[in-house]
Amino acid sequence: MMPLPGWTQDAPKQGGDIVVTYKDDIATLDPAIGYDWTNWSMIKSLYSRLMDYKPGTAELIPSLAESFEVSPDGQTYTFKMHKGVKFSNGREVKAADVKWSIERAVNPKTQGPGAGFFGAIAGFDDLSGGKSETLSGIETPDDYTVVFKLSRPDATFLHVLAINFASVVPKEAVEAAGGDFGKKPVGSGAFVLKDWVIGQKMVFARNPDYFVKDTPHIDGFTVEIGQEPLVALLRLQKGEVDIAGDGVPPAKFLEVKNGPDGANILVDGEQLHTGYITLNVKVKPFDNVKVRQAVNMAINKERITRILNGRATPATQPLPPLMPGYDKSYTGYAYDVEGAKKLLAEAGFKDGFETILYSTNTDPQPRIAQAIQQDLAAVGIKAEVRSLAQSNVIAAGGTEGEAPMIWSGGMAWIADFPDPSNFYGPILGCAGAVQGGWNWSWYCNPEIDKRAVAADSMSDPAKAAERQAAWGKIFTDIMADAPWVPVTNERRVVAKSLRMGGEGNIYIDPTRVINYDAIWVK
Repeated sequence: MMPLPGWTQDAPKQGGDIVVTYKDDIATLDPAIGYDWTNWSMIKSLYSRLMDYKPGTAELIPSLAESFEVSPDGQTYTFKMHKGVKFSNGREVKAADVKWSIERAVNPKTQGPGAGFFGAIAGFDDLSGGKSETLSGIETPDDYTVVFKLSRPDATFLHVLAINFASVVPKEAVEAAGGDFGKKPVGSGAFVLKDWVIGQKMVFARNPDYFVKDTPHIDGFTVEIGQEPLVALLRLQKGEVDIAGDGVPPAKFLEVKNGPDGANILVDGEQLHTGYITLNVKVKPFDNVKVRQAVNMAINKERITRILNGRATPATQPLPPLMPGYDKSYTGYAYDVEGAKKLLAEAGFKDGFETILYSTNTDPQPRIAQAIQQDLAAVGIKAEVRSLAQSNVIAAGGTEGEAPMIWSGGMAWIADFPDPSNFYGPILGCAGAVQGGWNWSWYCNPEIDKRAVAADSMSDPAKAAERQAAWGKIFTDIMADAPWVPVTNERRVVAKSLRMGGEGNIYIDPTRVINYDAIWVK
């Protein structure tokens, strides 16, 4: 479109250090393990991958790759890498590093949540099953060429090579860190970690050797840990903080939005998000489908959206409304207290039962957990709420038999990339129901897993609509088994100081959350 007269899009300026706040400490900066909203952005900026995205969009672009080719059958991908890219320890990044890093992400000994993304690479079953230490389907004919041989086509494969789990790390630094690489990261991204005082602050500085010209724009950023979202927001309004990482507490949202600087402080946009309650099928009585269906009917989703001050709508299914494959005609489980009691009685729990609901302890999540607790009490279920630091909830969810119910708010799920498969594999598929995984319902349905593989094998663009429909049906069929209560689809709201420049979409970046590589100081 034509710019309006007198309207200019400022060019990004170079320089400046900024302050970002979070309440909870960062769990890890290891790209094979980190998988929450907070560390995702930082990991993206510490490491490089073969593929990446145009800032603020979900449009794929080559990154460490200079160019790539895909065979007509969709089962061989050949990447030519940039020469002269350096890790922050000074060594050049080579093809063997790409191979080793992905093998490390898949290796069950790593206990990372992202192994399943690489399931189409030949040799995956041998490595994940402990029969091999390598992936036969990754070949390195020379130092700057990586060839992937797939055992089946995968419509998402280029996205897979852009996610954090495909980040390239130097073997010698991982081995030297002896299990502590998540605290001593070495990568080839736009920033390096300079200092980390656990529980207090992290300091990131521009990587002077970064291979992308004029990136990043800022000289560095300091992450201050331990600040309540309300305090962070007040400091931001005074100019002491540049990005309030935990967003705006719902109680303050309208006040800030309608305030004098509201339009310049708030970035408010759609995101591919669903907030849900996991019902752990390996913990009694959630092994009983009628109990899970009853809990779906017991939750008053409208009330929870009111706690979020209109920044969310009630969810009916795992996929968010903007995701391809979302089924508009599927209405899900209606809020029905009497119906829920009837199902519980049929399941042998006419007097209800006691259980535990986990939640993070950052506002507004404990308040939402209390609303869920009250809804459960109304059908006779007594749930104790455990509000913990985010990393503790994630650890409980990824430990078999530990967390009967988890409210995912503040943690999950924002899409890693805009494809329906991303709401299945890591969080509802068998690949995610592992130690350290993010499938916290521990639901594993082999028949649905087969259908998921079949849907992703439709890599021909001409079959895109058929593939989306196949995915949509997978999610509505899963709802009959009710491993989740889908609760909300929430908008992303970020607060930034008046001195921060750039389009809003780099502060609510669809694949990075905050895009530290692209933001700048006016």
